[in-house]
Amino acid sequence: MNSTAEAYLKIGDVARQVGVSASLIRSWESLGLTRPHRTESKYRLYTADDVRLLKRVRFLRKVRGLNAAAIVQLLRREGRARPGVDGAAAIGTHLRQLRAKRGLSLAQVARAVGISIGFLSALERSQMTGSVGTLRKLAHFYKTNILDFFDAGEGGGRQVHPRQRKVLQAGPGVRMELLAWGNTVMEPHLFRIAPHAGSGECYAHEGEEFLYVLRGELAITLQKEEYRLKAGDSFYFESATPHQWKNSGRAETWVLWVNTPPTF
Repeated sequence: MNSTAEAYLKIGDVARQVGVSASLIRSWESLGLTRPHRTESKYRLYTADDVRLLKRVRFLRKVRGLNAAAIVQLLRREGRARPGVDGAAAIGTHLRQLRAKRGLSLAQVARAVGISIGFLSALERSQMTGSVGTLRKLAHFYKTNILDFFDAGEGGGRQVHPRQRKVLQAGPGVRMELLAWGNTVMEPHLFRIAPHAGSGECYAHEGEEFLYVLRGELAITLQKEEYRLKAGDSFYFESATPHQWKNSGRAETWVLWVNTPPTF
């Protein structure tokens, strides 16, 4: 069995392992209890961590009789909630508040950012997640930055354990884990990128960026020049250069990604 098969499972395989129907797993996803990776063809891909979490959800639902909201709260207290659970809801609420505070209509914001009214409405209602490129454009329009979407106002301290990381689901298959925050001059992330997932459209901003590929592959394009990175490769560029990136491999890619200053 290859590494991709070991890393990802299809929904039918997960349903058999968890002991529930695929339709129930999809309904749990709509309630925010799980957020599988998605391929370009929209197929759901699950990891072993997803299976363990879903088994816990089944136990809490069947044995403890808890509803979805109660399960999410309990998983958080246990430190077992999957990164990204409830993340879309937090972003949607934040985007809606930013727009309402400025007295703007959906049409005004959508036109300024270059997205459709329907897509912006879906983002605000937490029915969809925006790509890194889209979130960056929205943050720039509102004169803020993506850090605000992490709810990372308080300092994170010198040491941050994995379960304490701030997490943002930035479009299908892209998870950003903030590794330090507060009064910092750097903004370090762990990007976890599913096969074929990426930043979406090109984007640019102030600052400089350094990245180191921990596992997998990454294709990054600066203007019209593409670079293909593999595990162990590092890369530096100025953030003002329009850039776009994508997991070009067949397994999940992990990237240590550092921005400075923290204006991303």
